[in-house]
Amino acid sequence: MDRRDRHHEEQSVSISFDKALGVHPQAVALRLSRAELLSANLANVDTPNFQAKDIDFAAEMQRSLAGFSASASPELMYRVPFQPSTDGNTVSLDVEQAEFAKNTQDYQMSLAFLNMKFVGLKQAIDGK
Repeated sequence: MDRRDRHHEEQSVSISFDKALGVHPQAVALRLSRAELLSANLANVDTPNFQAKDIDFAAEMQRSLAGFSASASPELMYRVPFQPSTDGNTVSLDVEQAEFAKNTQDYQMSLAFLNMKFVGLKQAIDGK
């Protein structure tokens, strides 16, 4: 195989990581942003007038897939409490803990999918 053939072969095997990894990098980044918000809510459970914030994960993923920048900050929403607090705090410990646990599970799942993509890419590169 001469030099021109090798160059042509290298060009035809190029990998687009955006296409190969799909939505998983955006999902991991968004889950991480949501974990930070939920952690802040939990940390401020006793702070007067603190307003619990969250994001709509599905809507933010749609925005990301529609071409909005992945580095753009997600649109924050304020959580409406089931029972208003006398000090103006809208954090419900039970709600925040449940949302944090679910988000953590979803984050782990997104990491697992991303890892599977990397394993598949490695196998393709290794010719397996």
